[in-house]
Amino acid sequence: MLLKTKDVRTYLNPEIISKIENLELRARTIVEGFMIGYHRSPYHGFSVEFSEHRPYMQGDSLRNIDWKVYAKREKYFVKQFEEETNLICHIFLDASNSMNFKYSSNITKLEYAVTLAAVLSYIMINQQDSVGLAVYSDHIHDYLNPKSNNVYLKNILTVLSNIKPQGATNTNKCIDQIVNKISKRGLTIIISDFFDDINLIINTLKHIHFKKNEVIAFQILDPAEKNFGFETDSIFVDLETKEQITTQPYHIKKAYQNAMNDFLGRLKSECLNYGIEYNLIDTSNTFDKALLSYFSKREKMY
Repeated sequence: MLLKTKDVRTYLNPEIISKIENLELRARTIVEGFMIGYHRSPYHGFSVEFSEHRPYMQGDSLRNIDWKVYAKREKYFVKQFEEETNLICHIFLDASNSMNFKYSSNITKLEYAVTLAAVLSYIMINQQDSVGLAVYSDHIHDYLNPKSNNVYLKNILTVLSNIKPQGATNTNKCIDQIVNKISKRGLTIIISDFFDDINLIINTLKHIHFKKNEVIAFQILDPAEKNFGFETDSIFVDLETKEQITTQPYHIKKAYQNAMNDFLGRLKSECLNYGIEYNLIDTSNTFDKALLSYFSKREKMY
């Protein structure tokens, strides 16, 4: 599918793109839209090339400089060899019941997260990087070891397409089970609403960091969860515990917003302390915000 320039923002819009049922086509459309949009964006000097290059460093052989890239960007880049470029990435996707929420958006948090995971997998495997996928709630639902071929991409997309929300969230237990088995340094991506014990979440992030892995955390929320945009008398139901509370939203709005801001602020602060890329994304955000974060982290790693 070739996108016209004027279509770029449309095909990064999660509510529109979710209408494409085929997940691989959805991922490819977003990537093409992003790449076209990038060339029209203000992010000058930011490398999101699919070909494998890294900035020239003192001591590199001049024979490896890509002069075509220099002619286009007026910066020195060298071609990387296979052992330099292959990245091992683990994507952890939260499929707990709380991810099945939507209010201000037409798609659930889980639908947004599935699409994001598919796009990242599509990009990395097309860069010959190895991608593994773990789908979890209070237990591991599915786990695929990292591999880097296009046949394996179809396996990842099949798992993502068949995800059903279930269970409560136990990020600490589930991620630790797999992180303890990771022997090579790489990239760990967590996609979750992180509605869990904040201390356990932070312990998990620290654990990954101490295993010498780079980390990107994508916290996916519905806009209403950030601003508590409820107006009329409401019955609030916990999607994981099924507990209910009936209230007038204006009675608790201020307390909710304060608690949410404290929660988000602490999570962001702890991530920054440990060099973890933290992204707060709501389901109305176009996908370029998340993709810029990924490319920025990858560029820093090489």
